Amino acid sequence: MNKLKKRMLPIVTALLVIAVILSGCGNNNSNNTSSTAEENKKAANTTTDNAANATDSTTANTETTAPAEEAKPDNAKEVKLVGYLLGDAPKGMPEVLAALNEKLKADINATLELNYIGWGDVASKYPLILASGEDVDFVFAADWNYYVSEATKGAFMPIDAEMMTKYMPKHNAKLPPEAMQAALINGKSYMIPTSTPDRKVNAAVVRKDILEKAGLTNVTKFSELEPYFAEIKKSYPDMIPLNLDSQYDLPTPWGYLLQEKIAYPGAPIDSGDPSAVGVTTDNEDPAGKIVSMMEEPFLSAEKYATGIMKKWYDAGYINKNPYANKVRSKDNFCEGKSGVAFGNSIDLQATLSACAAKGIDVQLIPGLSPTGHAPSNSWLNNGIAIAANSKNPERALQALDLIMEDEAYVNLVYFGIEGKNYAVTPDGKLTLPEGITPENNTYPPDAAGFWFVNKDFFKPWDTWSDSYIELNKKVKDYLLPATYLGFSFNSESVKSEIANLKNVSTQYASPLFIGVVKNVDDGYATLTSKLKAAGIDKVKAEVEKQAAAFMAAKG
Repeated sequence: MNKLKKRMLPIVTALLVIAVILSGCGNNNSNNTSSTAEENKKAANTTTDNAANATDSTTANTETTAPAEEAKPDNAKEVKLVGYLLGDAPKGMPEVLAALNEKLKADINATLELNYIGWGDVASKYPLILASGEDVDFVFAADWNYYVSEATKGAFMPIDAEMMTKYMPKHNAKLPPEAMQAALINGKSYMIPTSTPDRKVNAAVVRKDILEKAGLTNVTKFSELEPYFAEIKKSYPDMIPLNLDSQYDLPTPWGYLLQEKIAYPGAPIDSGDPSAVGVTTDNEDPAGKIVSMMEEPFLSAEKYATGIMKKWYDAGYINKNPYANKVRSKDNFCEGKSGVAFGNSIDLQATLSACAAKGIDVQLIPGLSPTGHAPSNSWLNNGIAIAANSKNPERALQALDLIMEDEAYVNLVYFGIEGKNYAVTPDGKLTLPEGITPENNTYPPDAAGFWFVNKDFFKPWDTWSDSYIELNKKVKDYLLPATYLGFSFNSESVKSEIANLKNVSTQYASPLFIGVVKNVDDGYATLTSKLKAAGIDKVKAEVEKQAAAFMAAKG
């Protein structure tokens, strides 16, 4: 038997060499970098056809040859990738980007130019950048950030299984089938979801010392904070009780108050825009009844929330012009400029560390429904999309594969440079290097917009407070899967109406969110009339149709 094996070895080896050569010849053309989106699509199709042909050929010869390994992507030509994330670039981004580009150049012969869309500019600039025709390879994508509307407009490139297998093998191995399934729109996926959906709840951070002065000892609801705000107004002249920014914060306290009455989803189903009013559902309604936000039970809950916000605005607890403020409350809370920091149990880590360094003791108030729950995040809560006009989609996918799933890359883009922005203690916890504080750290954790990386690589911080650790322990008990978890509304047939609803929301709903209205009932009567004229009933009918199909498929 051993002699037979030795005699057969040269024959098998020769066949393998031939198979590899043939495979290489068949794939060379399809791996060349295309210069236009149309050529990219053709190349992707060619790659798929070649892969299918190679598979058929291999299957037919299984008795005489071993299968040839798939040819690796051709990265001979150096390319520059252009990406867009949300928020603002940390001060230390140039140094981190230089380190990132050094790694990318060595691994896939590519470098990255990174741009940011500020929170206050997302609504206007995000669609504009994708429609402008400028060089864009990838952009942050999420169900709460126009994923469906932009995908249906053709702004994103469809991502198929072959592309994931060939160009994102690390991420593809970590991503369950239901993740890409959740991203389907008209049968195609247009984004790459994170492999680790956030397990988080929204939380408001307040100062314990001021709570004690105000006589508050056990605050569990946001509406209970009025004495806290009054104490700030009285004793802390440089602090604004609710110092809201124009994008994230503006509708947030209103949403907290609304959620005290109903399991509010955070953004309308039809638009995925937290600053818009549209069609929604009670997250904990198993029947999934679709309602306009101008119908009961939402209307009464909204009036309740706006009534409290008006009282607080009139009392001077809210900054007079949130529309002009681009600094989030969590970014100036520890500096004594805001009485509340709004965020979630993940992105508040830097804020909590900064307060701890200043000796400020805090309490976290989770945003929960009347039953004490919060909706769990979908697979689409954080992800990335390839722009339809990307000149280098294959290389962009390879770069994202490393950034999302290689531990060294993950630590770099999320925490910065080891020894400068973070360090690891002997017991395996993250800490700040000697001489570095949360205030002078040029690359704070979570601040750079890479929320789609694999968070299973993260280590705990040595500065986590007892309050934060306790909240993290409770998070899994707070979370419930929303009735429409994984549902993506296709807005193509009502896109004009949804654009109209957004315009109405900006003009008539935003003032209600912060209480800038003479009369609450009159304000909602006007908003209802304007939404009707904008076509909210037509949008509701389309949402109901698609929601019914989704529920039927769920069984």
